[in-house]
Amino acid sequence: MEPIVWEWVNFLVRWLHVITAIAWIGSSFYFIHLDLSLRRRDGLPNGVAGEAWQVHGGGFYNMMKYTVAPPELPEKLTWFKWEAYATWLSGFCLLSVLYYHGAELYMIDPAVLDIPWWGAVLLSLGALGMGWHVYDRLCKSPLGKDDVKLAAAGFVFLVLVAWGLSHVFSGRAAMLHVGALIGTMMSANVFRIIIPNQTKAVAAMKAGQVPDPALGKQAKQRSLHNNYLTLPVVFLMISNHYPLAFGTRYSWVIVAVVLVVGAVIRHFFNSRHAGKPTPWWTWAVAAAGVAVIVGLSAAGTRTESAAAPDKVEFAQVEEVVLSRCSMCHAAQPVWEGIGVPPRGVTLDSAEAIGRHASQIRVWAALSDAMPPGNVTGITPEERRLLAAWTDQLPR
Repeated sequence: MEPIVWEWVNFLVRWLHVITAIAWIGSSFYFIHLDLSLRRRDGLPNGVAGEAWQVHGGGFYNMMKYTVAPPELPEKLTWFKWEAYATWLSGFCLLSVLYYHGAELYMIDPAVLDIPWWGAVLLSLGALGMGWHVYDRLCKSPLGKDDVKLAAAGFVFLVLVAWGLSHVFSGRAAMLHVGALIGTMMSANVFRIIIPNQTKAVAAMKAGQVPDPALGKQAKQRSLHNNYLTLPVVFLMISNHYPLAFGTRYSWVIVAVVLVVGAVIRHFFNSRHAGKPTPWWTWAVAAAGVAVIVGLSAAGTRTESAAAPDKVEFAQVEEVVLSRCSMCHAAQPVWEGIGVPPRGVTLDSAEAIGRHASQIRVWAALSDAMPPGNVTGITPEERRLLAAWTDQLPR
């Protein structure tokens, strides 16, 4: 029963994580849109920066934003924070259930760095903790006074992290950990900066004092960071299902391009919501970025090998697949902890191997996603053999 229980724990925690992430991203996008769509008019109450009229569900809403705070606090305030906290907590649970519990399969690649499972877990925790600390110090440094310079520094920092993690973890774990770090930064922005600053503003008003405008300015900067990082973090978190994203030679460069693509797409919508001229150029940049990503994913695995023979016999392919893949991808897997063949794919017969040739090409020939952690020791030459075989097949 243990594999079945862990499979359902994985599924249910993932479900929770997706639900809470939808709630957080939805509220974040809404408030950024609201903030950018506010307009000034005569007759607004003192201290109001602007208002927006909205219609939804058959009702009309009049939204107003105070520059610092209203003269008097209402009896009830709605705080938007639990979505962020629940997203991070469920994400960390998922990281623990899938990656920490299965570190030998999903985190460790002996060809990259041969470490024990507990070493991989400690490196993961250290990357998340130190990553937040470095980002926070960048924001509080003199760079934080210039949004453009801070964004450039943050971009370089995240790309360096992606490059470093690609030399520590498997490709799958490296890319996911960049996403986990960004998610940690975003959640910590809410927990450590945005909500505490709002709490200080409320406390000042209750004491009859005027809140410090710097508190709102700092919180708004971190909120804007969260907005621009949302699309990249979603890409990185679902990347573990797509081997051409995480299992190829230049996966860390793909992370860099995704950061740019996600940011320019958000810039398009933010500009539209603010009533500024529509920056159509952002879609050209995004399309070019996607083309670059596709090109980078075709570069092959991180290991070099000699060219495979021009003609590959199926018997050679069958020997490789049966010896490297069939212990898990069988009707009755013999690998401990695996109750059913992953993704329902069986590779324990010649007919099954031929039927799944396209999956073999993507997961084991063009990328090093399979076997996970290369636990069966497939060689670069064997991957090239599989690639050459799939090249020979009719399209």
